[in-house]
Amino acid sequence: MINYILPVSAVILGIIIAFLTRGKKTWNTKLLLAFSGSFLLALTLFELLPEVYQHLQYKLSGLFIMCGILLQIVLELFSKGAEHGHVHIHEEETAFPWLLFISLCIHSFLEGFPIHEHNDMVFGVLVHKIPIATLVSLFLFRSGFNQTKIIGFLLVFALMTPLGTLVSNTADLDPMVAYSINAMVIGIFFHISTTILFESGEGHKFNLNKFIAIILGVAIAYFI
Repeated sequence: MINYILPVSAVILGIIIAFLTRGKKTWNTKLLLAFSGSFLLALTLFELLPEVYQHLQYKLSGLFIMCGILLQIVLELFSKGAEHGHVHIHEEETAFPWLLFISLCIHSFLEGFPIHEHNDMVFGVLVHKIPIATLVSLFLFRSGFNQTKIIGFLLVFALMTPLGTLVSNTADLDPMVAYSINAMVIGIFFHISTTILFESGEGHKFNLNKFIAIILGVAIAYFI
């Protein structure tokens, strides 16, 4: 049950943070994003990657991982990078962002697939979703969208990851299909986490706080 509750809790926490900070012009999320990126990347390497390579042919695993990377690139053409913290706020915007909504839902649905009872990927998704949910919620709160649409957006967004987990755990999928989807999710996670790590820097200068956040994310993922 915790695998279904934690992703929803992450979105709720993100909404609460956004609500409390909505009056501020800026909210520094760089350290939180750096931690979440390193934590997600490390958990993917420690938990998900060995599992996929154990059950799929090496070259086939690599092919599906590349497909996941390419899929995430396509999704970001519509979401403008919201999955790794790029949410552009335009207070005068009135047209509902359907492309952002659909791409985020596809991303959230797929990231629920590798969550099983025997692994810790749910914690990677949890840490990843908190800053993203915060930034998306801030974007919605500061926009001119209808309140009903905002609530609907956040509700569906919160439920998509548990829905992906439910489908993965209950549908009678061929094991090869399931591991192929998981390999694609690895590609998605690789793209998201590395983009976060590269973009959270400031002019390629060494940042001690960011470096500590990254090391902490890797260490917690290793010992979890």
